[in-house]
Amino acid sequence: MVFFKIFFYLVSFLILWYCSGIIIRSVDRFAHRLKLSSFAVSFFVLGILTSVPEFSVGINLIINKTPDVFVGNLLGSSLVLFIFVIPLLAVFGGGVKMVHQLTEQDMIFALLVVAAPVFLIADNVLTRTESVFLILIYVILFYFIEKKKGLLEVNKEKKHLKEKHLLEESLEFILATVITFLASRFIVNTTVDLAEYFKVSSFMISVVFLSIGTNIPEISLAIRSILMGKKEVALGDYLGSAAANTLFFGIFTLLNGARINISSYSLRTLIITLFGLGVFYLFSQSKKEISQKEGKVLLLIYLLFIVS
Repeated sequence: MVFFKIFFYLVSFLILWYCSGIIIRSVDRFAHRLKLSSFAVSFFVLGILTSVPEFSVGINLIINKTPDVFVGNLLGSSLVLFIFVIPLLAVFGGGVKMVHQLTEQDMIFALLVVAAPVFLIADNVLTRTESVFLILIYVILFYFIEKKKGLLEVNKEKKHLKEKHLLEESLEFILATVITFLASRFIVNTTVDLAEYFKVSSFMISVVFLSIGTNIPEISLAIRSILMGKKEVALGDYLGSAAANTLFFGIFTLLNGARINISSYSLRTLIITLFGLGVFYLFSQSKKEISQKEGKVLLLIYLLFIVS
């Protein structure tokens, strides 16, 4: 019985990956038709859309009244991107170049936005006041980057959208969204069941396993890059996705309607998370690339995180 539950659990992540791909492609096409800047699409549009699984899972966790699981999922998801997905690409791709349009100050601020939830739950509690702060700093990040890059400048000469194609794409988008929501609901229920079966904290399962599963869109981008022989990473996609998790932290905590207690969170997790993000920043800024050796170091930090 447990074997079948685990099997369908993994299949649900594949469904999530497939449907997320449809959603991302649909909005990406629409954004390009509007002639949005490439960085806008990369950081904000794709950044939020590649977090569709986290958002869908989070909504279901609020419905199921298991908020500590969404906290673990979002925490793990942000860390997975920087010390697992990108390093994986560096190790198997022989190193990767970090391609982005952020100044050093903007990069530091963006990483601080990513790390903000880690600081706020250091006392094992996330309050509604703190959730408003998380939403606010994401909005501030958006404002400053948009002000510098003109992310919302839209070319007035929009291409004519054929109603037939627009209708087909809209129906495909809606269907993929519904399936994503249903698959996420199954994943949420199964995560809680497996945690009870193996007598492990649901927070820990979400930090380690659920966070990798909901990052399948980002992992698939890395795998495709390796297969295509590309040695460049659009850091905006990953940084935008991790920053979006901070936004979701705030939104989900507000929707929960009460403070969230995370009994399983420890100072050790806080230290390793901050250490991992700090090392990633140093590596990415040294030569604007992460070498194969540096990728291995980051993967070791992630292994340390799992073991701890």
